[in-house]
Amino acid sequence: MTGRLAQICRHPIKGHGREALASVRLLAGACLPWDRHWAVAHDAARLEPGWNPCVNFARGAKAPGLMAITSMLDEATATVTLQHPDRGEITFRPDDAADLPRFLDWVGPLTPAGRAQPAALVSAGRGMTDSDFPSVSILSVTSLADLSARVGQDLSPHRFRGNLWLDGAAPWEELGWVGRTLRLGGAVLRIDERITRCNATKVNPTTGKPDADTLSALETAFGHQDFGVYATVIEGGPIALGDDWSLT
Repeated sequence: MTGRLAQICRHPIKGHGREALASVRLLAGACLPWDRHWAVAHDAARLEPGWNPCVNFARGAKAPGLMAITSMLDEATATVTLQHPDRGEITFRPDDAADLPRFLDWVGPLTPAGRAQPAALVSAGRGMTDSDFPSVSILSVTSLADLSARVGQDLSPHRFRGNLWLDGAAPWEELGWVGRTLRLGGAVLRIDERITRCNATKVNPTTGKPDADTLSALETAFGHQDFGVYATVIEGGPIALGDDWSLT
């Protein structure tokens, strides 16, 4: 099975915006560069040094309005610009403690009352992915089209907050790739596990409001709520939109 790379996306702050890329250099044993580099810990978080599970962080499953954020990262200065249809634009440095109050003022209204509130920006020396190992998420354009048909509306890929979208596979074929190796552009990745989805995928990433029951559609059709796979980069190298991919 072969195809082409259709989309590259990173999320510099976990759960707070996405950014499309034309190319990137993957590094062995690492997440996609700058993906989930920071995360927003809430006031009920119980953090350990290093990587922490997603329950400690503000995210779209609990605060749907966050799903409408888009982001842009200036890598040279580690400065992030976020935009939201209701909150406008903010530019700040997540590593600068002096910028934290301004960020919290901006993002706070997107968290529903009664939910744990955003409290701090943290990093871990690796991407704060939902997997406990440094992963790159891989998703299928044709699976998205099939799920869209089952739900009855076109679903944006941004609902799934993936890194690499592949075209050319049969719908849902990627769920059977666990244990196989994917060669993509100048990189090689090992497919490690399937991704089980949450309520964030029900949210329209343009409006920040739930409008599609993706989880029920998956459960009804397949008896699970999996969409996409996590992979580990085993050979680093450059990748770009349009690059060929193949399974071994």
